[in-house]
Amino acid sequence: MKDLVGLGHLFVVAFLFHFSSFMVLPAITDVTMEAVCPGRDECSVAIYLSGFQNAITGLGALVVTPIVGNLSDKYGRKALMTLPVTVAILPLFILACNRSEVYFYAYYVMKILAGIFCEGSIHCLSLAYVADHVGTKRRAAAFGLLSGVSAAGFLSGTLTARFLATSSTFQVAAAVGAAGAIYLRAFVPDSGAAVSFHDDACDPLLQDSSCSSAASSSASSDEELSPRLPPYKGVLPSPSDMVALLTGSLTLSTAAMITFFYSLGEHGLQTALLYYLKAQ
Repeated sequence: MKDLVGLGHLFVVAFLFHFSSFMVLPAITDVTMEAVCPGRDECSVAIYLSGFQNAITGLGALVVTPIVGNLSDKYGRKALMTLPVTVAILPLFILACNRSEVYFYAYYVMKILAGIFCEGSIHCLSLAYVADHVGTKRRAAAFGLLSGVSAAGFLSGTLTARFLATSSTFQVAAAVGAAGAIYLRAFVPDSGAAVSFHDDACDPLLQDSSCSSAASSSASSDEELSPRLPPYKGVLPSPSDMVALLTGSLTLSTAAMITFFYSLGEHGLQTALLYYLKAQ
């Protein structure tokens, strides 16, 4: 239980990040409609813009997230986690200043760029941080607790937006996001490479691990089903490395396929749902 308690500061950052990110979702629908189709309750262009934003963000995150994760192995989770937490504040700050058409399109471009760095990075870095500090037997529980805290931030942010004006929503979201970035730098202890690779010599997920023969023989059946990740070489992964990683493991490729189709349906629903509800 002690290792879970030690993650308290990370949970605070995760809560504040998701609180500020999802607080603006109900309000951004009104801002988008007013900027793209003023005076109308239905606007297909707004839906297309949101879909284009999600598509570009997803493709960019596909390339950037593995690079950020690889750099965090070298420079530490905290240092790389600071990037998405800080960049996510910029789009909120733009609409906190003004919500005119010019400011909206500035927000739109900045949101795409920020989403490329934030969409997957904050999630994967948080999971990596948890894995660095929690043993394998309690890791699943820690992952579930992190997901619960993130969901609580989503719920709290959405409910809070109900009681705020549109202008105040973006100002509060930007302030909460800034508070999360400051809290991260001030209180979250770093997780360096020494922690991340402490057990590499006997890690069943690495191809070149040197576990004892007794342990290997006792877990041979489980290891056959586990994906084999290439050992860390201190260089950034190339696209061919990413493809080889996915195609080299049936377990990993199946999980990636399931995640892809799940995310496709989820983001497709999110893109159109708020505009549908507004039209009703």
